[in-house]
Amino acid sequence: MSDWLRLTAGVMGNAASLLLYAAPILTFSRIIKKKSTEDFSCVPYIVALLNCLLYTWYGLPVVSYRWENFPVVTINGLGVLLEFSFILIYVWFASPKMKVKVVMGVIPVILLFCISAVVSAFAFHNHHRRKVFVGSIGLVASVVMYGSPLVAVKQVIIKKNVEYMPFYLSFFSFLSSLLWMAYGLLSHDLFLASPNLVGCPLGALQLMLYFKYKKTGITEEPNKWDLEKNDEKAKQLQLVNTDTINGKS
Repeated sequence: MSDWLRLTAGVMGNAASLLLYAAPILTFSRIIKKKSTEDFSCVPYIVALLNCLLYTWYGLPVVSYRWENFPVVTINGLGVLLEFSFILIYVWFASPKMKVKVVMGVIPVILLFCISAVVSAFAFHNHHRRKVFVGSIGLVASVVMYGSPLVAVKQVIIKKNVEYMPFYLSFFSFLSSLLWMAYGLLSHDLFLASPNLVGCPLGALQLMLYFKYKKTGITEEPNKWDLEKNDEKAKQLQLVNTDTINGKS
């Protein structure tokens, strides 16, 4: 029964995490459409990349015992691909100054992962020690990942507008944390459960702020039809004023 619940939590956690990692697609479709990163921050995606790299390594048989954490490998492996894609798109449309900042943020992430992988593979000679080493680093990365949206939370509170804190990102972050916390507890693995004890309340905080400030609305650009109608009205008003002036003269 315990194994069945663990597997169920893992499958549901995978589904929720997939939706979480895919949620920024809406944000990046907007960036591509406007050809600008606007006020969106790349920090959450860089931190998420580190988290996915570490937990993909954590779930592999090199660190974990055989394939006991196979669900962790599948979803985080997919997360690595998605986060890399988002960062590349961000760099493509960012300003030259922001491009440098993003690259300078990604390089330490890659170096930290490579060092962690090499040390865990060659300096430790059993699965328990490797899990403790990689899991400890992954724990810190996860806490930072769940805390990184606080950059957007700060903007929401200051501007009283949820435009730069997408609802689906906050919702799936909360749901994913809840399910992976259950998976970690059922697996008796504190390195999988502990980060989500931080992720759950932070996800709940984002949702509360969203529902508090969503009434302020999201800024939308006028569509072409509206612009044409405004142009037409301006022309008609100009003609009326011209006729009035001519009549008086």
